Amino acid sequence: MRKVISLLLIAIVVGSLITGCKKKPGDPPVLPPLESIAIDFSNFETTTKSADINLPKGVENSNWEFAALVAGYWRAVIFVTLAVPVYAFDHAIDQTPVYLDDKTWQWDYSVTYFTVTYKARLTGQIRTDDVQWKMYITREGAGGYNEFLWFEGTSDLDGKGGDWTLNHSATYQEPVLNIVWEGDGSQVTMVKYTYVRTLNDARTADPFKNSYIEYGKQTGTFDSYYDIHYYNGATFADMAVEWSSEDLNGRVMCQPFFGDNLWHCWDQNYINVSCE
Repeated sequence: MRKVISLLLIAIVVGSLITGCKKKPGDPPVLPPLESIAIDFSNFETTTKSADINLPKGVENSNWEFAALVAGYWRAVIFVTLAVPVYAFDHAIDQTPVYLDDKTWQWDYSVTYFTVTYKARLTGQIRTDDVQWKMYITREGAGGYNEFLWFEGTSDLDGKGGDWTLNHSATYQEPVLNIVWEGDGSQVTMVKYTYVRTLNDARTADPFKNSYIEYGKQTGTFDSYYDIHYYNGATFADMAVEWSSEDLNGRVMCQPFFGDNLWHCWDQNYINVSCE
């Protein structure tokens, strides 16, 4: 009897030790900032700016308009094609994640976008050198679709960089954008979208494949920039755009469009001016 009691005591002690030695999950990984996936297009929103500009007769704002036109294509990709996953990701910060296992945390919640309800499930797994992220989206109600992986990516443990791969849609679950981003720990300083879709909806070769836009912050009067490689309907062209995020004046360079390698400027009212 004493032997049985001793064995039971040993089992209890060992069980307690095993339970006590289980590692606590620790803190969940820090979510990458929304700016890691959404470029700032606020100075090139043509519908808003055009309404604000009352140009005298004979005054031109073609320099700014050209920059806004090309940037607008990329804005449409994000705010139309990928509006739902970006919107859902923006709301993850308001949620409390739960620990699953294997250093993986999950944010599970619903969002409503233009009266449609979507269920979002974001997971973040802490690995040796980075965090792996996966965002799954389900649409409920009419026109609904089952959960699928809309985008995934990684972020450095110090929060200073990472990447994303965004799939096109529930219908075409194939990569459409690769994104790389860098930061200084407090803000994102560079984001680059590369269009990687091979076939368009008609299932023919997508002419925009390999086009890209890079947005970043820099020192100097023009503290913001775009570096763009775009398809103009016939061939690819390169353009550079720089502007002041405070004063809104800026400049654009694009040899195929202007026929030269010079800067073409606009002032704080988006009116064409000579570059100093």
